Amino acid sequence: QVQLVESGGGLVQAGGSLRLSCAASGSMFGIDAMGWYRQAPGKQRKLVATITSGGSTTYTESVKGRFTISRDTAENTVYLQMNSLKPEDTAVYYCAAGRLRLGILTYDYWGQGTQVTVSS
Repeated sequence: QVQLVESGGGLVQAGGSLRLSCAASGSMFGIDAMGWYRQAPGKQRKLVATITSGGSTTYTESVKGRFTISRDTAENTVYLQMNSLKPEDTAVYYCAAGRLRLGILTYDYWGQGTQVTVSS
C-alpha cells in the first residue's frame, strides 16, 4: 500500500508562488505515474499535472507555463511548483499515485489534500 501526504499549501497573494510536496511511503512498486489534482469549492476535482515513471510531464492548459511538476525518486517525493498564482488557482490540492491497466491510467492512492488560497 502507498500512503501520500501533501504539504506546502497556504495563503499567497496573486502573482506569488508556492511549492507543494507529496511524500510517499510504502511500496511504490507498480506505480506508473503521479498526479496533482485540485478541487475548488463547489467544483469537480480536476487533474492539474502528471509525471510518469519515465519522467514525462503533462499539464492542464490553465496552468501551463506557471506550474511545474517534478520528482525526487530517491526520497519518493513529488513536487508541484506553482508560480504566478491566480485567484482561480484557489483549491484543495491532492496528490495521487496511479497505475496503468490495459493502457488506462487509474489513480489508486490519494493524499489528504492541502489548501491553497490565492488572494486577489
